[in-house]
Amino acid sequence: MNTPTSTGAPRRRTIDIVNAGLKKRRRAERRFRLYGMTAISMGLLFLLTLFGSIISKGYTAFWQHYMLIDVTLTPADIAPDGSRDPQVLAKANYMGLVKASLREMFPEVTGRRDKRRLYKLVSSGAASEVRKRVLEDPALIGKTVGFWVPTDDEVDLLLKGRVNTQLPESQRRVKDNVVAWVETLKQQGRIQKRFNTIFFTHGDSRNPEQAGILGAVSGSFLTLLVTLLLAFPIGVAAAVYLEEFAPRNWFTDLIEVNINNLAAVPSIVFGLLGLAVFLNFFHLPRSAPLVGGLVLTLMTLPTIIIASRAALKSVPPSIKEAALGVGASPMQAIYYHVLPLAMPGMLTGTIIGMAQALGESAPLLMIGMVAFIVDVPHGVFDPATVLPVQIYLWADSPERAFVERTSAAIIVLLAFLVTMNLLAVILRRRFERRW
Repeated sequence: MNTPTSTGAPRRRTIDIVNAGLKKRRRAERRFRLYGMTAISMGLLFLLTLFGSIISKGYTAFWQHYMLIDVTLTPADIAPDGSRDPQVLAKANYMGLVKASLREMFPEVTGRRDKRRLYKLVSSGAASEVRKRVLEDPALIGKTVGFWVPTDDEVDLLLKGRVNTQLPESQRRVKDNVVAWVETLKQQGRIQKRFNTIFFTHGDSRNPEQAGILGAVSGSFLTLLVTLLLAFPIGVAAAVYLEEFAPRNWFTDLIEVNINNLAAVPSIVFGLLGLAVFLNFFHLPRSAPLVGGLVLTLMTLPTIIIASRAALKSVPPSIKEAALGVGASPMQAIYYHVLPLAMPGMLTGTIIGMAQALGESAPLLMIGMVAFIVDVPHGVFDPATVLPVQIYLWADSPERAFVERTSAAIIVLLAFLVTMNLLAVILRRRFERRW
């Protein structure tokens, strides 16, 4: 029963007050859980939408359609003097032979405009394929040989269903006669879909069907190699000094504050620094992996130093004290006992820093790695680009076929990033010790 107060109002028992507050707190806790689950669900939904959009646009770039053409390698057009000198054979008009083959396949095409459309059925690189075969085997001269050559990017999109043929002819780039020719070729068995090896074995090109990521991947590898060789030893050495040897005073405190601040500096600032110091002052080659690696080293050093210091702090002090107690010097105790135990955490931080550097494009744009480069780099001084910059260039191209190439390159970049982060997780779980 409630005990009446002096004013006659019943007094609430303490347990009633507690129960009322408990119910209120439980309702608040359920709401908070609901908010958290809603936020996580929305984040996953947005992530799946992003990945779904990228994959749906880019997976078709891993396939390319090829077309079989019968090319008559007439000696009069290739080597009129009967020479088999490779320099003479390389200068022949092979594109003219490809066009002649197309005219023989569709003799009813006579108009100049229709002929131009007919010649666009195959890639401009078809002549290179014919030249390559002739140079490899000059005995083919004088024969009619079948060549599987890549189709033009517009024809490739048509065969992949990326062109809406139900629209009026005036509203699409692929005209009705081109659609009819493609259907005829399909019925004749002259169209074949293959894995797009060009995408992985060629450098950049103005023509989408000939564009590949090998140059960008090679540039990324060389740039990250320079970054790793510089950032890892410098970052670990700086972390060991700051954590184990540096005196505690205002100067070291200032250094620690600046390191933490540099980790949050926008990456383009490091690009401006690289432009001013490495290019304008030291006059290093523009658009070279060496300069890109130096810039990314400056950007990743704070991340590696912070992660390495955290790894050193995670080692129990008793390990070092025991080593010192049996006569080891401070350097020996750190090098032989503390550092090996902290190395897994350091490697994890380094891999995360490398993954961050792999996805950066802003600082590299400032040092000229945005240039159009066809050749695959073979050294750190050769002109090169990197995968994020390649994606940026393709996304700005007007050709529609570059849309799927851009998405495919993003898929490759995401695969590298996921692999590196997964490697960091595996290393941490494999070698991490719980004290």
